[in-house]
Amino acid sequence: MKLSQFRFRLPEELVALEPTHRLFDNEDGTQEKVYHRDECRLMVVHRKSQTISMFKKDADGNDTDQYMEFRDIVDYFDEGDTFVFNDTKVFPARLYGTKEKTDAKIEVFLLRELNPELRLWDVLVEPARKIRIGNKLFFDEEGLMVAEVIDNTTSRGRTLRFLHDCNHEEFKRELFALGAAPLPRYIVENRDASKDDMENFQTIYAQHEGAVTAPASGLHFSRELMKRMEIRGINFAFITVHCGLGNFETIEVEDLTKHKMSSEQMKISTEACRIVNDTKASGHRVCAVGVSTARATETAVGTDGLLKEFDGWTNKFIFPPYEFGMADALIVNFYHSESTMLMTTAAFGGYDIVMKAYDMAVEHGYKFGCYGDAMLIVDD
Repeated sequence: MKLSQFRFRLPEELVALEPTHRLFDNEDGTQEKVYHRDECRLMVVHRKSQTISMFKKDADGNDTDQYMEFRDIVDYFDEGDTFVFNDTKVFPARLYGTKEKTDAKIEVFLLRELNPELRLWDVLVEPARKIRIGNKLFFDEEGLMVAEVIDNTTSRGRTLRFLHDCNHEEFKRELFALGAAPLPRYIVENRDASKDDMENFQTIYAQHEGAVTAPASGLHFSRELMKRMEIRGINFAFITVHCGLGNFETIEVEDLTKHKMSSEQMKISTEACRIVNDTKASGHRVCAVGVSTARATETAVGTDGLLKEFDGWTNKFIFPPYEFGMADALIVNFYHSESTMLMTTAAFGGYDIVMKAYDMAVEHGYKFGCYGDAMLIVDD
């Protein structure tokens, strides 16, 4: 397929800049925001019947005028079904520092630690034109957290060596204390990251540190919702995919077969394979939570339809037409025009019905992006 087939008009006001929340008035006249992960809107795409559901049902099964909320997702699954979650943990990857001598303000986005002993990090810098090999960057007023640029990796990429004399655990703690939640560019261009974002931009089941962006479809799960799922007899399988910035990279080719995804580190354990494969063997459904999870399970599924253990990297790029070998259902957000996540969504649900769903989402004011509303695609 072509890049232009995934282009649509997204009104700026439909891009979510913060999670679903309620405002409460305090006695002193101030307002307090209370965030509710599972109260965003939910749209359900039925890929076999080619129908779309948006509204809650009444006792007779007819649509009401109330939109479905994400917490209603439990009604679409039964005892014995399995949800596959990505338990990667986001770290505060965005730092702001100053360049020596000029005091020019520099944004440093941490990508990955290259060498813990030498304090080497792979980063992106902005504005890149001001940062050269040998420059020193300062990240706090006391001048205790200092980094030296030792290499250029890409046009915006640099290798930094942090000059900080302490043990590694203390260094990481102090470095991350200076960082902010790595919100997408389309959010930080409109507002600064807040303290709430480090909690809101993290799934409640995050375990393994390494992501520089959140597996956004998992942000909708609250502890209360997962308890309801557990009571219903739904199984949970956890895999790890350290989400990188590849999904946000601009595609610069019209022919999608020529686009190369950046690699992401992933791990699928023996236990996750056992849970998923037992589910398939018993005739129950497997639901992948998010594009990162879908890409990972498609990387590790065998020709026999069973999930295999995996410990490595994937750069799998999924776009239509594509036949999925593992998941029976998929949970996603509403993504930006021409994004790789939209393409994977269309590959799973079917191009025509997914693009129709996007038209309806815009028409009904659904919110787009990491903090936006959710879509469930089911195989019925």
